[in-house]
Amino acid sequence: MKLTDMRPEQEGRVRKLEGDAHFISRITSIGITEGTEFQTIRNDRKMPVLVYLRETLIAVNRPDAERIEVEAV
Repeated sequence: MKLTDMRPEQEGRVRKLEGDAHFISRITSIGITEGTEFQTIRNDRKMPVLVYLRETLIAVNRPDAERIEVEAV
């Protein structure tokens, strides 16, 4: 499933990052890497997805969140 499919307060793990080298570099530099566990804080339609990971709250814009494949844990 994609990050945009996660429900608020749901916990998950990043399975795969899909995109070009620039996207991968940018998203990994903020701490989102394969295998990272996170909790979805907020996922409102037409708004960034808020996730809590590595003791940090991160807002991921929707087009980028569509490129992040996750699994619920």
